[in-house]
Amino acid sequence: MISAIIIYNQKGEVLISRLYRDGLRRSIADVFRIQVISNPESRSPVLTLGSTSFLHVRHENIYVVAVTRSNIDAGLVFEFLYKLVSLGKSYFNSFDEQAVKNNFTLIYELLDEIIDFGFPQNTEVDTLKQFITTEGVKSQVTKQKPSKITMQATGAISWRRPGIKYRKNEVFVDVMEDVNLLLSSSGSVLKADVTGHIQLKALLSGFPECKFGLNDSLLFSGDAEETGMKHSAAAGAVNLEDCQFHQCVKLGQFDADRIISFVPPDGEFELMRYRAVDNINLPFKVIAQVTEIGKLKVEYEVTVKATFGQKLYASDVVIRIPTPLNTSSTTQNSTSGKVKYDPSENHLLWKINRFSGGTEYSLHATAILSSTTVKKAWSRPPISMDFSLSMFTSSGIVVRYLKIFEKSNYSTVKWVRYLVKAGSYEIRY
Repeated sequence: MISAIIIYNQKGEVLISRLYRDGLRRSIADVFRIQVISNPESRSPVLTLGSTSFLHVRHENIYVVAVTRSNIDAGLVFEFLYKLVSLGKSYFNSFDEQAVKNNFTLIYELLDEIIDFGFPQNTEVDTLKQFITTEGVKSQVTKQKPSKITMQATGAISWRRPGIKYRKNEVFVDVMEDVNLLLSSSGSVLKADVTGHIQLKALLSGFPECKFGLNDSLLFSGDAEETGMKHSAAAGAVNLEDCQFHQCVKLGQFDADRIISFVPPDGEFELMRYRAVDNINLPFKVIAQVTEIGKLKVEYEVTVKATFGQKLYASDVVIRIPTPLNTSSTTQNSTSGKVKYDPSENHLLWKINRFSGGTEYSLHATAILSSTTVKKAWSRPPISMDFSLSMFTSSGIVVRYLKIFEKSNYSTVKWVRYLVKAGSYEIRY
């Protein structure tokens, strides 16, 4: 599958090189340096020359490259390369050129453990850290427990080690979303979608089996395709697309009854990732009137209303209101927060530290323009927003239950948090 793994720095110097298949020479590293690193016009992550292909990812100031001479699944190779980067970050905190130079012995040890004759093996961090320490000493541990690592590497649950014990068993669930909006000048929604993920931190003893339930009115993109229904969801329903699950999730059971069943890894991991495009709950409504008076003056009337519940509040709300390039001075007055003109970015910066649900704030501002010899039409870039809102989801997704089954039948404390942030939240005027 993979003939070689090579790690370069930004100058094209080889930091790590490991050949797994016959037929490749060390000089193969020069090809990638000349064709990709030294070529500013090269943008593709895949380079094929004859029967040899180079697949690479760039992380911080290094290139991680996989070389192959067979027709393989490129997606699987990129998944492995990103997993290798994740392993490096777990061991060294930062996987960059300096970390590679300081730990090259350990990196060779990791490469020998996770790749066997070009075929990727177990890449779970928790498993590897039991037998490969950060000092690179693994021979003694491996001699003591040869059956344990073999069983875990080849077993059905390679992501969780046996013998885990906690005095207090807890599960932390974070539902985190980025809401994207593009609103037209007439107030109609041109684009609205949500990208989200569910992050879990499982501090559980033994081998627990978890069953995770979401909304009753939950639809997936595959449901509509199978039944021939329209893609858009009915009012009030939550329709998720592009769902991706952690490898611990039993996909067969999920396809059958839509229950997310899994044996969790120890510690923090991402359970699932999703998108939503129907029935988006927009946390803020923005009405903007921008009037150009003659050639030397622009007036702004901007109103922002929070559409979420009164018991909730958004924090770190920032509204950026563009001004013309030839703005010389501004005057502004708002019913809440602080407003200042930023000449380096050509916009008014309106900051509200705490925005309670159901409230409405307004801003009146005037921009005085300097006269120019060349009159160029103002492009009127959109108003943009940043915010952070807890205990609210724009997709409407809700965690209904999290059941934990373990043979010792211990009690578990469960915590659920929802957090919505602004992705690209823009309003035209």
